[in-house]
Amino acid sequence: MDRLSEKAEAMISRMPEYEVYGRVTKVLGLLVEIAGFGTALSIGSQVHLKPAEDHIIPCEVVGFKEGHALLMPFGALEGVSLGCPAIIMRTKPVIMPDERWLGRVINGMGEPIDGKGPLPHGAHAMPLRNTPPAPHSRQRIGRQLDLGVRAVNTFLATCRGQRMGIFSGSGVGKSVLLSMMARYTAADISVIGLIGERGREVQEFLEDDLGEDGLARSVVVVATGDEPALMRRQAAYTTLAIAEYFRDQQRQVLCLIDSLTRFAMAQREIGLSAGEPPTSKGYPPTTFGELARLLERAGPGAPDSGSITGLFAVLVEGDDHNEPVSDAVRGIVDGHIVMERAIADRGRYPAINVLKSVSRSMPKAVSESRNKILRRAKKIITTYEDMEELIRLGAYRKGSDPAVDEAIAIYPKIEAFLTQNKDDRTSIDEGFSVLADIVGMVDDTDPQQEALDDLAEGRH
Repeated sequence: MDRLSEKAEAMISRMPEYEVYGRVTKVLGLLVEIAGFGTALSIGSQVHLKPAEDHIIPCEVVGFKEGHALLMPFGALEGVSLGCPAIIMRTKPVIMPDERWLGRVINGMGEPIDGKGPLPHGAHAMPLRNTPPAPHSRQRIGRQLDLGVRAVNTFLATCRGQRMGIFSGSGVGKSVLLSMMARYTAADISVIGLIGERGREVQEFLEDDLGEDGLARSVVVVATGDEPALMRRQAAYTTLAIAEYFRDQQRQVLCLIDSLTRFAMAQREIGLSAGEPPTSKGYPPTTFGELARLLERAGPGAPDSGSITGLFAVLVEGDDHNEPVSDAVRGIVDGHIVMERAIADRGRYPAINVLKSVSRSMPKAVSESRNKILRRAKKIITTYEDMEELIRLGAYRKGSDPAVDEAIAIYPKIEAFLTQNKDDRTSIDEGFSVLADIVGMVDDTDPQQEALDDLAEGRH
């Protein structure tokens, strides 16, 4: 009964005391101008166009010009004409997540799209454009999070509350890598945002990649590539708002977004339509500010809450890892996982280049014993790849350099170790044990002692 009254109170508090109307004065492409709203609007305000009694088109204010407000719609503008009423929404856009959202697929507006019936409303309203926790109130990142992928668990240890970028060209396998992490992670809950995804691939991702078990402890937010730019951007905000809700419930959350590039493209469409000047590769200045605001919402929370471990895919345009979005994201996140087409072309999946990838929580994330194993493995990989062309051409003579001879013997085993089928899960301890055997060392780390040390330091 108390829970029901909390929900009713939250919904009543969001109802406006009165309505303010404006009128459509111009429609140009996807931009709608309205007048007659007084001082009731600001950037980000929600407006509902009402071309017919039973037809409402949600819009958002993206700018002002000569006393008129500029709107962009969340849907098609069919039926909108001059003089069409525009109802100003007095409340901030929020969603009300609940534990029962697990296993559900929703759109950017927080509406179900999986045919499983209506979504139950929780008692707490989460703003879609929430502000990150204050820096001084955040806990430090916790101990290593098991993601189930050998290459990441060993060479690129990711801690609870860390944010990692996954940089990859199209068709190199980043979506499959993200789905493996969602299925096999030791985090309590996964929140997955598919931003600008191909419509036909959504069901394949849910059924084949994520699977029934992965979906059961996940919430999936979908905005396909054919949806308006505002809806694609909104889906990213909704993904973080849901993750923040579960974080505040003292849960360890894995937040996955595929991809930030399409979020940036949506913001580019919005900014250019509102009259912003284009800068690098046509991206207006607000694009990079919005990226930073979105990514800063992930990470560790306050001491009495959980944390959001963020893994954000970046679709690298033209396989150029220095293009503007990649460059901006790399400067914000706490590490980057680089996937390369050349590695995928030779049949090794996931196609992660462990030498070009970096986790900024290393080497503190793992024990000194494991750091020694990693240093030796990286040295072997580097030695082999430096001589690779000569080896393949047959120009290297066996016995010329003992380090190269050793690398030739061990490198294929490391390649096999880094290769992983999407149905195969490997824990952190298993991964380091196998890698230690390959490089001829012993992993003497005590996992139980590691956990006790973390508790003693107040890490989560």
